[in-house]
Amino acid sequence: MGFTIGIGTSRGARDVRSGARRRGRASEVTAVAEFTGLWGWDVVPGARAAAGACSCGRRDCPAPGAHPLVFAPELPAGSTLDEAGAAWAEFPGAAVMLPVGRTFDVIEVAEAAGRRALARLERMGLPLGPVAATPEGRAHFFVAPGAAAELPRLLYRMGWDDPASLDLHGLGPGTHVTAPPSDRGGLGPVRWLRPPALDSATKPPAARLLLGTLAYVAHRSRA
Repeated sequence: MGFTIGIGTSRGARDVRSGARRRGRASEVTAVAEFTGLWGWDVVPGARAAAGACSCGRRDCPAPGAHPLVFAPELPAGSTLDEAGAAWAEFPGAAVMLPVGRTFDVIEVAEAAGRRALARLERMGLPLGPVAATPEGRAHFFVAPGAAAELPRLLYRMGWDDPASLDLHGLGPGTHVTAPPSDRGGLGPVRWLRPPALDSATKPPAARLLLGTLAYVAHRSRA
């Protein structure tokens, strides 16, 4: 499925836009190959959005540019660069999305709180997985699978009786996150605050190691 954003008014403008799209596709294909080949993550082609319209074709899409393409096959962990290129050639312009709940779960907080918590955690020398920032102003901390289901119990044991007041959420099986360098919802690209590394991507830390700091900083940020 193609999804074209914008129409050039001259040949020169079209050439510039075409070159930018090719570079964008190349960077995303390279990222997909890294995710599948190095980090052992499954990848799903996702929708893109422009001017509120979603590339999935649904006029009533509830999440324009922020969901997997249901008709696009998943690219499994271990896929090669050639396989990634072939998959994205079938769905040019597709975003890169990662299924949550397999190799990792995600703890989501406001980006400002996430940045402060990340700095604290790094100073403390605690193990950390990848951390991404979305254009909606959210930070995604990649943690070991099972964290989303355990989150309410862990927070309660730490003394947080009302997790909703923290603006801290767990994403688990059945959800997807948009991965860098893809655009999300037509709002801009997702960025790494802490990029994947071989040890942290394949074996992200247990949520309990980070949760105390994340909850404290999130609470202070909302106070």
